[in-house]
Amino acid sequence: MANSFEVTGGKKLKGEITPQGAKNEALQILCAVLLTPEKVTISNIPAIRDVLALIDILKDLGVKVEKLSEDTYTFKADDINLDYLKSDVYKKKGASLRGSIMIMGPLLTRFKKAYMPKPGGDKIGRRRLDTHFLGFEKLGARFNFDNHESFYSAEASNLQGNYILLDEPSVTGTANIVMTAVMAKGTTTIYNAACEPYLQQLTAMLIRMGAKITGSGSNLLVIEGVDYMGGTEHRMLPDMIEIGSFIGLAAMTQSELTIKNCRIDMLGNILPVFDKLGIEMEFRGDDIYIPEREFYTIQKFIDGSILTVADGPWPLFTPDLISIVLVVATQAKGSVLIHQKMFESRLFFVDKLIDMGAQIILCDPHRATVIGLQRAFKLRGITMSSPDIRAGVALLIAAMSAEGKSIINNIDQIDRGYQRIDERLNALGAEIKRV
Repeated sequence: MANSFEVTGGKKLKGEITPQGAKNEALQILCAVLLTPEKVTISNIPAIRDVLALIDILKDLGVKVEKLSEDTYTFKADDINLDYLKSDVYKKKGASLRGSIMIMGPLLTRFKKAYMPKPGGDKIGRRRLDTHFLGFEKLGARFNFDNHESFYSAEASNLQGNYILLDEPSVTGTANIVMTAVMAKGTTTIYNAACEPYLQQLTAMLIRMGAKITGSGSNLLVIEGVDYMGGTEHRMLPDMIEIGSFIGLAAMTQSELTIKNCRIDMLGNILPVFDKLGIEMEFRGDDIYIPEREFYTIQKFIDGSILTVADGPWPLFTPDLISIVLVVATQAKGSVLIHQKMFESRLFFVDKLIDMGAQIILCDPHRATVIGLQRAFKLRGITMSSPDIRAGVALLIAAMSAEGKSIINNIDQIDRGYQRIDERLNALGAEIKRV
């Protein structure tokens, strides 16, 4: 398996590209199939490593999975083998995939017990799972962590609705607690809930399956427990992180691109932030058209002070696009302070950009000041390594706009989140080789 990209920079792209299904939605939606013995059909599933690994775990658990087309599957969880959860195979597979934590909620509410190895995922600082387990406990689950085995177990013979104030608006935590509460007795109220589009999609799907949930899209969810959940059909949103990545890519490579079927209504603050970076966008129905432009100028605040782009829980700007914005700013005219509040270590790829010739001051682990040079000096190709999924694509975009060749190692990280990204970009005129 090739694990490096060789990128020849300086190529202008042209054409149309369709974003894949949303990775972060997929990991929740797929776990929800465990809530019912009936058939669930899901479409627009991205064929990326993390998602395929989760489908693999569901199959091992006994879910009958049928692939209808490239992006559409049916799932039927009518004969689940809970003993599998204690097997060494599961401990290995589950540990390599952070998203597998979300099978715990559905298993708890339907089968009264769940097990989970301590999960891995991106190296972007500590990512606690406390929110999930505190929520399970509030609903009446007994929870145990075996430090020696790095293994979580939870049991709940009698889940009861409760008032839960989350310690942080964790997306996966909220999803897990919602899925646990749908068949608990009585009413569950979740305050400080995450309200990302992924969660709005999950609650819409659960309601079609028979759940009683109000408050979707807000940070206050009320769930009336029901006795039974049935089958449904669900289509996933396009991946907003891919959409943002393509907008940044078009600007950096001075390309004319049309991004198709974007669900613009679900993109929140993403488009205004790229607008502030000076990127021109036209909305044509549900497509985003980016004209070929040589320059883009970063706006200032009204009082003339330097623009700050910071991330935060939805509907604030998503942390997954901070690395893309940072790269795009290097070739703009003007300066911007990038403030990555939500994760540690997410900015630790900027040394690679500095090696390429970008003017960036890394103030501390959370803040970087980017001084845009309006293409006065082109970035130059170097050899580098991808530390996490999102930084990987940011580096790919930098390499595509640089002079000469770049080698990006550790591209397994990119493949975890982006489906055949090299083939899709090459079809538009990029030159990316797997080596």
